[in-house]
Amino acid sequence: MDTTQDLYQYDEEFRNHIATVDAKGKRIWVHPKKPKGKFHQRRIVVTLILLGILFAGPFIKIGGQPLLLVNIFERKFVVLGQAFWPQDFVLLALTLITLFVFVILFTVVFGRIWCGWMCPQTLFMEMVFRKIEYLIEGDAHAQRKLAQQPWTTEKILKKGAKQLIFLIISVLIAHTVMAYLIGIEQTIAIVQDSPAEHMTGFIGLVAFTGIFYFVFAYLREQACIAVCPYGRLQGVLLNKDSIVVAYDWLRGEPRGRLRKTAEPEKKTGDCIDCHWCVHVCPTGIDIRNGTQLECVNCTACIDACDEIMTRVHKPTGLIRYASFNSVQSGSQKLITTRVMGYTFVLLVLISLLSFNLITRSDVETTILKVPGTLYQRNDDGTITNLYNVEFVNKTFEEMTLEVKALSPNGASIYKADGNPIVVPAEGLAKSVYFIKIPQDKILQAKTVVEVSVFHKEKQIEKLKVKFIGPVPSSVKH
Repeated sequence: MDTTQDLYQYDEEFRNHIATVDAKGKRIWVHPKKPKGKFHQRRIVVTLILLGILFAGPFIKIGGQPLLLVNIFERKFVVLGQAFWPQDFVLLALTLITLFVFVILFTVVFGRIWCGWMCPQTLFMEMVFRKIEYLIEGDAHAQRKLAQQPWTTEKILKKGAKQLIFLIISVLIAHTVMAYLIGIEQTIAIVQDSPAEHMTGFIGLVAFTGIFYFVFAYLREQACIAVCPYGRLQGVLLNKDSIVVAYDWLRGEPRGRLRKTAEPEKKTGDCIDCHWCVHVCPTGIDIRNGTQLECVNCTACIDACDEIMTRVHKPTGLIRYASFNSVQSGSQKLITTRVMGYTFVLLVLISLLSFNLITRSDVETTILKVPGTLYQRNDDGTITNLYNVEFVNKTFEEMTLEVKALSPNGASIYKADGNPIVVPAEGLAKSVYFIKIPQDKILQAKTVVEVSVFHKEKQIEKLKVKFIGPVPSSVKH
């Protein structure tokens, strides 16, 4: 018998339907068995660290600025205390592309470890909301029994208490998300003041609370199965060398119930068909059917199977982190041509992003000739052009700037009042500047003038400006 086909010989129907929907299209509510084991303990530690960072993030300051601020309303972004503005669109685009390629590379090699260990949806759903559910309603059997019984006082109290706690946690998550969007100070002001004083912010908090409550109290695992596109990307990202939560069909098949009296004529594999891997799955699938889009690599099935294997005195690891090829051949190959290709692209993108971050200026200067103006001849034999100049200060400190012309020889740039310009922190300033060049230095109708912007005698930006002047008579002939 072809052992690679044994994986599917027991249940071909899983391909034709979703585990959480019945034949009539009605949702099957999932009540997974309470997980336990070494992987679950590790996930608890990771969850505590990540959620600690998430909730502490808005309060952490670097140089007086937030650790992370994604203010899409004012188009202001702060990452690790550094401000980024719409003028940094190239950096934003490069960052997003780099992250996308990293996700692709990570998934090609390690599958959906992100989903099971770091995704906020999984962390909150499995490690917070389900924990509360287990605490109030009990394990899976007790939850199903409670759901089926009529609305008694016990059921009302348990369901009511659970939903109230769910709502409180949703409020907390909503305020945390709002703090990352508008800043912790403004979020606190919305909480402390009357809703009428911050109506937009108040409505935003109510909306966020409603969304999170709906996702974690009702949508639950459907967010991973039906909403998130990442699971569907597996079809193009994963290959037979990708590490996933995998069932060792060579060792486990053919499945057979454990019997006290052995039947010599019927040889069975290590899988005793106990279905514990199915009972603990938060998305209701049978991992023995192979990699499926519903699987979030939460490792609950690994812990459950290891516990059973220990009980029946068989080696653990029947379900484990492995690739299809490693199960089939016994050897794991991480570095493939595809992985090397993605790695090369990722390194190029990281290099470009790093270069742009290193060479990024604290001030963005735009110099444009005043529309409708030509050049002006002066009595001292010079030619003058008039320019609108805009300075965008990307820092959190007020900056006093000087603008100087570097070339051609004799060129100068100045304001009408001759004073340096002061640009407010996180703001912009506009002014009108003159560029003056001696006529004998003008060799063509359009001259390129090199201009530098200085702050505290340090050059922070250099740019080129087109200057219009009269064409010398020698050039005309």
